[in-house]
Amino acid sequence: MRAIVLIKTGIAEKAFEIREFPKPTAGENEVLIKVAYSGLNFADVMARKGMYKEAPPLPSVLGYDVSGTVEAVGKNVTHVVPGDAVFALTRFGGYAEYVVCNAMAVAKIPSKTDPAFASALATHYCTAWFCAAEMVNLNEGDTVLIHAAAGGVGTALTQYALYKKCNVFATVGSDEKIKILEKAGVHAAINYRKEKFEEVVKSKTKGKGVNVIFDAVGGRSVKIGIQILSAGGRMVCYGASEMTGSKSLFHYIKTGLAFGFYNPGLLTMASKSIIGVNMLHVSDERPLLLKKSMDEVCKLAESGVFMPLSGKIFRVSEIAEAHKFMESRASVAKVVLAW
Repeated sequence: MRAIVLIKTGIAEKAFEIREFPKPTAGENEVLIKVAYSGLNFADVMARKGMYKEAPPLPSVLGYDVSGTVEAVGKNVTHVVPGDAVFALTRFGGYAEYVVCNAMAVAKIPSKTDPAFASALATHYCTAWFCAAEMVNLNEGDTVLIHAAAGGVGTALTQYALYKKCNVFATVGSDEKIKILEKAGVHAAINYRKEKFEEVVKSKTKGKGVNVIFDAVGGRSVKIGIQILSAGGRMVCYGASEMTGSKSLFHYIKTGLAFGFYNPGLLTMASKSIIGVNMLHVSDERPLLLKKSMDEVCKLAESGVFMPLSGKIFRVSEIAEAHKFMESRASVAKVVLAW
């Protein structure tokens, strides 16, 4: 089989090679998938740039999620059979023609989901559901702020928050994305390049602030976000894209300091909380919780609540272009490679 190998960190044009590998086989609790589409995630960009400490050592095959067809199953696997159209969380190794996954990380593609973008359910939508339903439990009427709302997880969070009848504030970096959010039904779409999101929130909530913040940006947005949380407010941090702006030590230090420093006692007095989410650790250490997330995401996709948007499809040979597109932050929804 072919796989895309990260051979060096740095610029996308020089980072990858396509190499041949033996086709893998499924263990007794595993599923072998013939991959149709390999999903890209922002963590892939961070790994390519040498900024993701949990990435496997070079040379390595990146890729968190795939969609395709079941080729074979282990003897203990019963919920999917050869020929089923599935999506899966791969935990690296997804940039390949065939992947082997733990059976708990594999699910059938819901009937209403485009197979090309179904891999978004494994990463973006499982992360969103875990953040919003398991860690926070959104309530009807909650005022919610979602950063990077046109991205993969942001789109999923927006869909879920609107489903839960929340008042949704959302930030993006272009007027084109503003139109997408407004069409989706967001109550206040904010172009952070033109407006300060905290000022918009304070104005529209008459100083009351928001009940929940979902932050994939990090840095300054976290520090400011804490200030606009209401009593009982929760901030869920599931990324730090601001850290990828530069590899310079100064940038790391500056961005790290921008997060701010928090005393549990002061958070208690203000009745505010900060929650960190890393779905890789959840999937590694609590596979049953991952399976629960996959099951709940599938139910919501079947009912039409979760609808992965049509993103952008690149050919495998265009891996460098796909990475640059992700890095530019011009992407909306899922970006995939077609085998």
